[in-house]
Amino acid sequence: MNPIRRKSYAPKFSMCVQPAFIIGTNNEDGTDNFAPITWVSVTCEGEDYLLVVSMFGTKTTKQNVIRTGRLSVNLVSQSILPLMDYFGTHHARDGRKDKVPYHVSRGVAVDVPVLEESPWVYECEVEKSVPVGASTTFFCRIKNVQIDERLEAQDAFSIDLTRLDPVIYSGLYHSIGNVLGKIGDFSQAE
Repeated sequence: MNPIRRKSYAPKFSMCVQPAFIIGTNNEDGTDNFAPITWVSVTCEGEDYLLVVSMFGTKTTKQNVIRTGRLSVNLVSQSILPLMDYFGTHHARDGRKDKVPYHVSRGVAVDVPVLEESPWVYECEVEKSVPVGASTTFFCRIKNVQIDERLEAQDAFSIDLTRLDPVIYSGLYHSIGNVLGKIGDFSQAE
């Protein structure tokens, strides 16, 4: 392997490649609320996984999560990218987000709105929240995962992301093009 020559930049270049999600919450009046969030990751607690979701500012979605402790985390595939983009450019404070058609159901294990068009949905309850400046990071217990049955998932490591077709965000929207292999396929050490 050849070394790479790098150049230093100010910390504002904090690019973080993330899958795109639409967070579903319950508004105080019982209506559904959805907003795109890309600061989503996972961590472990013993044998359980916790979803880690960070939200900035005072958006309605963040306030709903703080108030109820419940949320759905709906993966964005390329087929619903227009919906994510619409949710991201229209705010709850401006009225109902209903100019782009979509279908909503309720979670199986958690009473939250779920996007029917999403191929992978986490239903979560907040275990712990950590405020840092204007952001809050929520550590969420995953209560149920809904997976498109066409993906034929045997376990989390058998999912072909090219079939799942997630939108990846890093300031621009991207997609995944190829399956490269599994752990150990590229190791040259013996």
